[in-house]
Amino acid sequence: MFLTPNIKSIDFFRKIPRDLTEASLSGAGLSLVAAVSMLFLFGLELHNYLAISTTTSVIVDQSSESEFLLIGFNMSFPALSCEFASLDVSDVLGTNRLNITKTIRKYAINKHLQATGAEFDPIPTFSVIKHDDKIDEEYGEGSVTLNSHNFDRISHKHAILVVNFFAPWCQWSNRMKPSWEKAANIIRERHNPTTDGRILLGKVDCANEQDLCIRHHVQGYPSIRIFRRGSDIKDAYGTHDHESYYGNRDTNSLVEAMEHLVTPSDSRKFTLDDKFGKAIVFAKRPAPREAGCRIEGFVRVKKVPGDIIVSARSESHSFDASRINISHVINSFNFGKKVTPRVISDLKRLRPYIESHDKLASKAYITLEDRVNVTIEHYLQVVKTEVMSSSYQLIEDYDYTVHSSLVNAVTIPVAKFHFEPSPMQILVTEDPKSFTHFIIKVCALMGGIFTVAGILESLLYNTMRVVKKIELGKDF
Repeated sequence: MFLTPNIKSIDFFRKIPRDLTEASLSGAGLSLVAAVSMLFLFGLELHNYLAISTTTSVIVDQSSESEFLLIGFNMSFPALSCEFASLDVSDVLGTNRLNITKTIRKYAINKHLQATGAEFDPIPTFSVIKHDDKIDEEYGEGSVTLNSHNFDRISHKHAILVVNFFAPWCQWSNRMKPSWEKAANIIRERHNPTTDGRILLGKVDCANEQDLCIRHHVQGYPSIRIFRRGSDIKDAYGTHDHESYYGNRDTNSLVEAMEHLVTPSDSRKFTLDDKFGKAIVFAKRPAPREAGCRIEGFVRVKKVPGDIIVSARSESHSFDASRINISHVINSFNFGKKVTPRVISDLKRLRPYIESHDKLASKAYITLEDRVNVTIEHYLQVVKTEVMSSSYQLIEDYDYTVHSSLVNAVTIPVAKFHFEPSPMQILVTEDPKSFTHFIIKVCALMGGIFTVAGILESLLYNTMRVVKKIELGKDF
């Protein structure tokens, strides 16, 4: 117990008995002002501590040479059929990939951009279609000429109507014409339209019957369509399930295909054979239900300038450039791996000045009907951004700027997306904040206000005492 007085002697906070203290109105006022000031300034310090501060720098892109850039997209083309819609990728290093199918999906859509069925069947067809080597000029007219006036009547009259939609200026149509007429004559002899009526071959000149060809969504020439009376039933979407023929176009192949339509056999599949005699692909498949197509999926490209091109493409069909409308609505177009919603939220928290990751989302590029041969080009400059959080979590994002224009096409109109990755990248680093520094600032703030308030109260109290003494005539 003898140490207690010695310990008390080092007390920094010695107390004055309450009876020896005096409360004043000025002291109470300054105390309230000091308390409010402490609370206000503490709130400001807390807000500043919780706020995110970043440091932005521009550095050379740190990506490795073997790293690829992922491009995801979802685009709707209301006037381009999935039958011929092709997505191609090329770059300045010479890469040229045509009609990519492995990583994309196609869906037939109507003019309202609504899907009208399941995914468009991406089964392959021969890149080289077989034609007759020798052209017999004395083939005769074996197929029936169809037009908008007799098409419905004849199609309902025969169980199977196979129609060749052709264009007189098309080289492929002219090359197939002799084989088609010879095959039509052979089928007519075997299955008399009057007595048999099971099958008939017809033809439609799309140069003269534009409305009829548009009605059946014919965009490439020649297009061979198979119409079945009785089995031509409307599906849940209200469309007819016609078929398109994609097989060889020589006389023997056409006759064999027609015979199979009349007398199908389970033991003889309706397929095309490769040079080894192995069946590899169906020669027919459902015809396009609508004139439009939605293309969605992704491609991997090298980090060099390149192009993504959507167009009508076929190795064995011709296209009328004046009737190809490449108008489209972009639902999404983004670069890099898909970021989860939580990461996106964190990214926006770190970079509140980012407006959007997808500058092309929900943009529509529609060409008017009176404008033909119009190509729509999009020029995209892509910048990689890496965001390093205070917990050392790395978030990778790609932002881009876009400029679009409509230009007259020299050949077939296309939708062209030219992307150019920047050699530089943006590095955004979140500045860490020390809790210790926050506590020190709060303590300094409280102590400073308390000290200043005490000085002001002392000055005010002493000044009032002097004034009272002067009023009483006392010396001070």
